[in-house]
Amino acid sequence: MLTKKEIRFCLDTMGDMFPNAHCELIHENPFELLIAVLLSAQTTDVNVNRVTKKLFQKYKTPEDYLQVDVTELEQDIKSIGLYRTKAKNIQKLCKTLIEDYDGEVPKTSEELVQLAGVGRKTANVVVSVAFNEPAIAVDTHVERVAKRLAFCRWKDSVLQVEKTLMNKIPKDEWSVSHHRFIFFGRYHCKAANPNCAECPLLTVCREGKKRMKKLA
Repeated sequence: MLTKKEIRFCLDTMGDMFPNAHCELIHENPFELLIAVLLSAQTTDVNVNRVTKKLFQKYKTPEDYLQVDVTELEQDIKSIGLYRTKAKNIQKLCKTLIEDYDGEVPKTSEELVQLAGVGRKTANVVVSVAFNEPAIAVDTHVERVAKRLAFCRWKDSVLQVEKTLMNKIPKDEWSVSHHRFIFFGRYHCKAANPNCAECPLLTVCREGKKRMKKLA
């Protein structure tokens, strides 16, 4: 596991590499962000943005999504994986927003995870990005980077990874670190072809050192 000094080094280095890391899902309000993050499960932000460009022109409010049959909504998002399940969850979610929250997106993770199709990752993204509350959303990139760099253990669950990162990263850096972990994993420490040879974190990365030894 990393020392406090090594953790600081990792956070600062990722900050230097990706000072402008941000949520790449295009949205104009908390409701659009909620829908976009829900759609992003098991697909890329690029694919989601391609779909929501038209989707958000057609549907502006929770009421709009309930004005059409679910099969029409399925066709609107068909190019995204799990589109049938996602369409059903969007309509269920919209119904709950109207009935319980006057059509507004709730501002706490505890309330958000009660909505259809919304897990901890989605809830944490929404509270962080839309409402500027400190949170760490653990997606595949965050989990991979955290384990490769030994912030946590390989056997840790997603929830354990989240709790470990919250303990090891200052609270006022949770949100920005979340985005930097994503950018680092998405554009540098990739799943199949991590750029270990040119990585400024190689000196503290156990996995990177193993990979480099194999290539030697």
